Parts: sequence; structure tokens; C-alpha cells
Amino acid sequence: MKKLLSFITISLVIACFTFSGYAQNDTEQKKTEDTQKETVTIQVDKTQLSGGGKITITGKAPAGKDVYVEVYSERKVRAARLDSDPDPKTGKRPYIFYMTDDMPALYRLIVPEKYKSVLEDAKAKKGKWSVSEVIKNTGADAVYGYPAKIKIDRYQTTLWASIIGSRGEKLEPMDEKENKKRSMQLLKAKFRSVGNVFSSKLKIEQDGTFKAEVELPANTAPGKYFVVAKVDKDIKSEPVVIENVVSFPNVYLPNAGRTVNIFWPFILAAAITTFGVLMGAGGGFILNPILVMLGLPHTVVAGTVMPTVLFSQATGIYNYSKIKFINWKLGIIMGIAAAAGGFIGPKLTELITLDQYKFLFGWVLIILAALMLWQTTPKYLEKNKKEQAILKEFKKRAEESAKKKQQGGN
Repeated sequence: MKKLLSFITISLVIACFTFSGYAQNDTEQKKTEDTQKETVTIQVDKTQLSGGGKITITGKAPAGKDVYVEVYSERKVRAARLDSDPDPKTGKRPYIFYMTDDMPALYRLIVPEKYKSVLEDAKAKKGKWSVSEVIKNTGADAVYGYPAKIKIDRYQTTLWASIIGSRGEKLEPMDEKENKKRSMQLLKAKFRSVGNVFSSKLKIEQDGTFKAEVELPANTAPGKYFVVAKVDKDIKSEPVVIENVVSFPNVYLPNAGRTVNIFWPFILAAAITTFGVLMGAGGGFILNPILVMLGLPHTVVAGTVMPTVLFSQATGIYNYSKIKFINWKLGIIMGIAAAAGGFIGPKLTELITLDQYKFLFGWVLIILAALMLWQTTPKYLEKNKKEQAILKEFKKRAEESAKKKQQGGN
């Protein structure tokens, strides 16, 4: 009898575990089936563009859920940011430099139109808007995907090191969460304005069908663009590929991440360097702000203008030497100092923001303009006339003295 009871008890225990296992498997299978049922599909009205253009995206997502669309380029560019903001708790400045070479040349996150006010609020904040805040307020945290995975290097620098343009000591790689946070800051550093990252041109119907529009600018990079619709990190569509073709006279600048029509820079360089060499410079101080206003990154502008100045100054040096207007001793002395500045300048340019660059460059131009304007005032001109007269008299006496010595020697 005892053996029979033991057998029955063991059988019941085994049956309970077996049933529990089946129930769990059924639950997991049901969840899998439900997930499989919740899919997102998309289509685009065109798969090829020539020099950018508008794309209309349509699709179907699970009814009653928000859907988001990511658009990004296969081309990659550099983005960098120096974190020198004081810590709210300690007040200390971290001076950590973040840099990536994997930022897509173009990235758009299209959110439902009901979040239009969120984007408008961010635009109203101007330079103080935050990518992470917009993503949070539009419910897009789970769908923010591609930039979150880019490789980001970080360097511990110091105030003095940043002044002389040093990146500092390379730190250990960040975890996934921190990498995602910093990628958002680099997105803002690269694309600057809200409209260059986000759009609310996405309309969702009650049955889950949706329609979105995205405009690829005329200066956008050539190559493939990927379009993905997402409900969350698990429910998303397969990527749709769009090809953008760029043809002459448009040329792609890989380090700028954009296309330019080469005729305009050519005409500008010819006109400006003519005036610049007349003023005793290469014309870079004029080309620089104009190219920045055309939308090129300040780091690329600063680097690109250097060889431009080299060509103009080489021909300028040749012609000025022929008419004997060059003081080589003074020129060489200043050239040695300029070599030191030329080493520090490019590194420092990488660490400062566009706003800081514009501020510094603007003040330099204002000071130079003020000095030149002061030199046109009647008081200065009168003083200059006296100085020129004195110099002319000294020159005359020197020539007479040299002539007498020559006659005496003969």
C-alpha cells in the first residue's frame, strides 16, 4: 500500500511539472506568435534620386501604436565635441573630448505629427535644445537606433591642453548606455539644428497605415540611404534602400559629408584672392567666413582654405619679389612664429564649436576693420604724412652720404 501511494505521489509531481512546462511553452509560443503578427511594412515612391529630392514613405504598422521612421546615409563623417560644461553638483569642468568617424552624413528621425509641438519647443530654445530631450518627449527612445551604435572615442584633456589643441589621454570604451547618450550630443554637434535631425511629417491612421515625407537636400551625399520604420526595438520593417546620384559640376566632399557645386568656390576664390593679395594676404580671411555661411563645417573650411592661400601667396611672393617689395628678414622672423601658430591652430579648431569659431573669427575681423578704419581718419593721415616726410628725409640723406663716399673712393 505504501509503495502504491509513493508511486501515485511521484506520478502526480511529474505530471504537474510536465503540465507546467507545456503551459510555459504555450505562453512563450503565444508571445512569439503575437510578436510575429505585429509587423511593420514600408514602401517608397522612388528608389533613386539625382542630387537629392523628396521621398514619400507609406506603410502599415500595428493599429493604435506610434510608428517612427529612420533615414540615414551609408556615408560616414567625423563628429566631435569637447565637454567643458561644469558639473551641476561639483562645479568642475570635465574637459573630455568625444570623437567619432562613424557619424552618418545624413540622419533623420521622422516622428508622428502629433509631436510637432515638441519640435517647435526645441526650435524655440535655439542653441540650448537637446537631442535626448526631444527623443524622450516624442517617445522615440526605443526606436533611436543607428547613431546609438556608432563607435565613439573619448579623451581626457585639460584646459591648457585644449587651448593648444591637444586631444589628451585616450580613455576606456564606454558602455552601451553611455555611448547612446554621447551619440545624441554628437548628433547635435554635427547637424546643429532641430530640423536637420528631426521631422514630424508622419501621419498615422487608425488602422495603422501611415505616410511620411522626407526631403534629401540638394547638397546631400551620394550613395545609398536606408529607410526603416519602427514601433519599438523589436517591431520594425526591413530596410528600404534609396540611391542618390551626384553628377558634375557637383562634387562630394567626404570630410564635410556634403556635395558642392565647384563653380561657385572657383569664382569666389579667383575674385577674393585677387583682392586679398592686393591687401598683402592670401584672401583666406575673406574666403573663410563666406564658405562657413555656405554651410561647410568650420573645421573643413579652415583646413581647405590653407592650400588655397598657399597657391595665392606663392604667386604673390614671386611678383612682390620682382618689384622688390619684400623684406625677407622680417618675413622669415614672422614666418617662424607663424609656423608655431600653424601647428596649434588646426588642433584647436577641432576642439571648438562652430559658434565659438564664429565668435573668435568675427572679433578678429572687427578689430582689423577698426584698425584700418582708424588709419583713414584725418588725424592719422596727418601724422602719417609727417612720419613719411621724416622717413623720406632720412632716406635722402642716406643716399647723399652713400654718394659722397662713393665719389671719395673714386
